[in-house]
Amino acid sequence: MANALILLLRFLSLPCFLLSLCGATTTTTTSTQIPKHHVVYMGSSFSNGNGRDNGADESAYLQMLSSIIPSHEIERISVIHKYNHAFRGFSAMLTETEASTLSGNDDIVSIFPDSILQLHTTRSWDFLEPESIRASKNKYLRPSSDVIIGMIDTGIWPESPSFSDEGIGAVPSRWKGVCMEGSDFKKSNCNRKLIGARYYNVSLTTNDNQSHLATTNGSPRDSVGHGTHTTSIAAGVQVPNASYYGLAQGIARGGSPSARIACYKACSDVGCSGATILKAIDDAVRDGVDVISISIGMSSLFQPDYLNDPIAIGAFHAEQMGVMVICSAGNDGPDPYTIVNTAPWIFTIAASNIDRDFQSNIVLGNGRTFTGSAINFSNLTHAKTYPLVFGKDAAGIYTPVSEARNCYPGSLDQKKVVGKIVVCVDDDPAVSRRIKKLVVADTKAKGLILIDEAEKGVPFDSGIFPFTEVGNTAGFQILEYINSTKNPTARILPTVVVPWYRPAPAVAFFSSRGPAELTENILKPDIMAPGVAILAAIAPKNEKGAVPNGKKPSKFSIKSGTSMACPHVTGAAAFIKSVHRRWTSSMIKSALMTTATIYNNMKKPLTNSSNHFANPHEVGVGEINPLKALNPGLVFETTTENYLEFLCNYGYPEKNIRFMSNIKFNCPKISTEELISNINYPSISISKLSRRQPAKAIERTVTNVGARNSTYIAKVQAPVGLTVKVLPEKLVFSEGVRRVSFQVSFYGKKATSGYNFGSIIWFNGQHSVRTVFSVNVE
Repeated sequence: MANALILLLRFLSLPCFLLSLCGATTTTTTSTQIPKHHVVYMGSSFSNGNGRDNGADESAYLQMLSSIIPSHEIERISVIHKYNHAFRGFSAMLTETEASTLSGNDDIVSIFPDSILQLHTTRSWDFLEPESIRASKNKYLRPSSDVIIGMIDTGIWPESPSFSDEGIGAVPSRWKGVCMEGSDFKKSNCNRKLIGARYYNVSLTTNDNQSHLATTNGSPRDSVGHGTHTTSIAAGVQVPNASYYGLAQGIARGGSPSARIACYKACSDVGCSGATILKAIDDAVRDGVDVISISIGMSSLFQPDYLNDPIAIGAFHAEQMGVMVICSAGNDGPDPYTIVNTAPWIFTIAASNIDRDFQSNIVLGNGRTFTGSAINFSNLTHAKTYPLVFGKDAAGIYTPVSEARNCYPGSLDQKKVVGKIVVCVDDDPAVSRRIKKLVVADTKAKGLILIDEAEKGVPFDSGIFPFTEVGNTAGFQILEYINSTKNPTARILPTVVVPWYRPAPAVAFFSSRGPAELTENILKPDIMAPGVAILAAIAPKNEKGAVPNGKKPSKFSIKSGTSMACPHVTGAAAFIKSVHRRWTSSMIKSALMTTATIYNNMKKPLTNSSNHFANPHEVGVGEINPLKALNPGLVFETTTENYLEFLCNYGYPEKNIRFMSNIKFNCPKISTEELISNINYPSISISKLSRRQPAKAIERTVTNVGARNSTYIAKVQAPVGLTVKVLPEKLVFSEGVRRVSFQVSFYGKKATSGYNFGSIIWFNGQHSVRTVFSVNVE
């Protein structure tokens, strides 16, 4: 049986599946006859975690394949990945015709082509936890060190000091995982901190429009750096004097330093196979992890439904078996409807900045100084200036000015830019900052000043190449100087750290926004966490131009993305789990959501990258506050039955939903999409509230996790024109009453068209339990 990892086409090549869009000519082999890697999903394992007869399962899978695959292609009658713990199914090489035929099998919930998912890529924890609160945490809390975090990513660099096991006790006896060896990874690389490591080493090659599987020599070692970075954010131990070549110096630590780590290398630098991610989730649940962190997602342009999304499928069954799954929201912001990983059983995380910035100043020949944003280790100083040129004035022959001003590859005339600092704009986002930097550096220019209003708040790491970025106002003045001076000159200075930056937190420009494309009746993202310029461990690299002269490769790096925000919440969730071992994943999720921060360090409401007040489709319920979440007072428990009802209301056949469940279940007699709003979620979203309809009532149930005898009073914060009422207005808990339900009614006759946002706060004198609502009035 093949043990495989399939890597398909990257995102930019997806349209070429459509021959009419690519201008491809018809060949004797049609696209429906080309075998491609498919996932065959068969629902729950029906085993409650006790495992199945794996041999019998595989025999049945092979029999299925032999019934549809021609005998002369017997080599394709093979199972690549087998899923048999949290859920059932397998993956195999199938043509579209074969997949369509197999989909008629009564035991199959869905069949879908494997897809390539993309990676969504210290001081941050100090920012989330002020010194006074950290002191009290150390004094009063005794977190368990038995919580296990499963990181599904690009692997791990085990030698990093962030993964030292000094002072950590024995591996939990319940751990069932393994430490797989590879060409550059030994069992001794695992320890009492890094207790497990797996990899999945099959690649996909193409020849004559055919797909072929090839086993490769692999290992759990991280050659990309992404997995090492995210893992240390979630659970790295304290490392003093950590920095990125002197920048951001201090103590590096993860959100749950006492937690154990298990890494599942399912990704490479070109992306992540969906079928392999499913296998990694299945393995992680079997191994015994408590929390799974996935900083990966589908393209926001090609979002599949829940039963054709590998992360959604795997996360559903992990949740069924008591394992929390936390995912990044994506980096396709700031446009709406760009958020991914939006299933209600997934904790979906947006990204924010922290109160630290990295600035690289520009000094013009006339003495004027402008503040830029960058991470560079430039050796340019105040002592010397260099000629300054705008890209459009250095265009190569026959090159459109629009391309030269954007520093397109091949657009600049080297003779016009060599030895000079080049100014580029970002009119066309198709050319990334990294590409612009490489284009300018390749011409032997001295540096690059990029004018980019949108991304100026997310510092780009240019290594030793002089680079800085300014917004439109400063950029206009720099261009004005160039046009008014015969011989314009400038200097780009090395990066300096700016502490206590304000405002923070604020929504990152790149962070994907809601509402969710698949359903607007669940509010997404759920919550926000630091994801801009985060210092964390890295796989050391000695790449040309990345390491300052005279320095060794750094053990730490500074990266941005919702990939960095996700493990912050993973660490927070693991920390809460270590204190409240019996809390379910939905209780932890609720605790973090209802206690989130909604104000920045200027004591004003949270803002976005445009300095406007942020709304819940950008921040979710707000910024995480891990310590406050330890004692939330009340929690919203979302059960498996709630999620199954969600699938009913979404419109899936009852037969398929039963296959997904390991409990007896029937869909409600009335199942419509608008009823999705009624699942017991910690936030409320209504996709359509007509002014002409009577008040719409939404029901929620809360569980008391605070003092046994307690009374909560409701307070409504609603926009003008939207009438919001809560019944009852008072919730009374006692020793015999732990759960109480309430209704919230929304009436929009006088409300403003479009989305209206507000909140309901339950207060008992000690706890404020905040539920955010989002109501679209038509």
